[in-house]
Amino acid sequence: MSEALEVLAYGADGARRPRAVRLPADPFDGEVHEAVLHQAVTTYLANQRQGTAQTKTRSFVTGGNQKPWRQKGTGRARQGSIRSPLWPGGGTIFGPLPRDYRRGIPRKVRQLARRSALNARARERAISVIAPLAFEEPKTRRVAELLGRLGIEDRRVLVLTDAINPNLLLSARNIPDVAVMRYRDASAYDILRADALVIEEPALGGALEQGVEASTIAPEPAPRRERPKKEPRPKAEAKAAAPARKAAPAKKVPAPKAAAKPSKAAEPAKKPAAKKAAPKAKEAPKAKPKSGKKPGKKE
Repeated sequence: MSEALEVLAYGADGARRPRAVRLPADPFDGEVHEAVLHQAVTTYLANQRQGTAQTKTRSFVTGGNQKPWRQKGTGRARQGSIRSPLWPGGGTIFGPLPRDYRRGIPRKVRQLARRSALNARARERAISVIAPLAFEEPKTRRVAELLGRLGIEDRRVLVLTDAINPNLLLSARNIPDVAVMRYRDASAYDILRADALVIEEPALGGALEQGVEASTIAPEPAPRRERPKKEPRPKAEAKAAAPARKAAPAKKVPAPKAAAKPSKAAEPAKKPAAKKAAPKAKEAPKAKPKSGKKPGKKE
C-alpha cells in the first residue's frame, strides 16, 4: 500500500484523529485509467440528453401547395412553393429531429471507471474518512458546521454513506454544492464532479488500519485569532467631523468696497481727431482729336 492512499480520518463531530487511516486495497489499488474515465463520463452525459429537439422541414410547414407564379414570362426567378427553405417562413434544412442519444458501456468498464475515479481522488488527498453520522432530526446548521471543521465548506462536496440516511439527506439538501448518496450508488461522474469526498468508515468495510500521523499528511490548521479593533485614525476623525461642519452655515464676510472711480469732469478732455483730408479728384483724361491728323502740324 502506497503512502499516497492514506487519508485523514475524523470523528462524527469533525475532530481530526491523531493518525491517518489506510484505504482498503479494493478498490483503492492506485491505478487510474484515463481513457476509461473519459468513456464513462461521455456516456453518462450522453444518456442525460432528452433528444426531443425538432424542426419542421418544407413538408411539415403549412401552405405552399400552389406555385406562386408561372414558370416563364414574369422576369422573376422560378419558384415552386412559398415554403421553400429559401423563403421566410419556409422549412428548415437539416434541422434537429427527435433521436435517442443513449449509449451503452460494458459493466466491467463501468466498474473500472469507478475504481479509477476513487483512486484519482485518493491521490489528490481529496478523500476524508469520517465516523458514522447519526442525525436524530434534520439539522442544516449541524452539517454546515461539520463541513467548516473539515475545511471544505467552500468546495463541492459529496458525502457517501453506508446506508440510506434520510435525516442527513434532508439536512444537506439545502446547502449548495453538497450531495449525499450511498457509497455503492456513486458513479464515476459523481466522484469526479465533486472536489472533496467524505466517506463513512463503515462504507469502506468497517474499522480501517491506522497509518502515519495526521500531521505528516496535512498540518493541523491554526485557530483563527480575532484581530484587535484599531483606533480611528486622525483622518477618519476629520472625515467624521466634516458633516458637522457642513451642517453649521459659515458666516459670509463682506468684501471690501472698491475705490470710487473718477468722474468724467475730472478726466482730461480728449483732443478731437483730425479730419481726414478728402481724396483729390482725379483729372479727367484729355479728349483725343477727331481727325486723324496729329496736333501742331500744318498742312
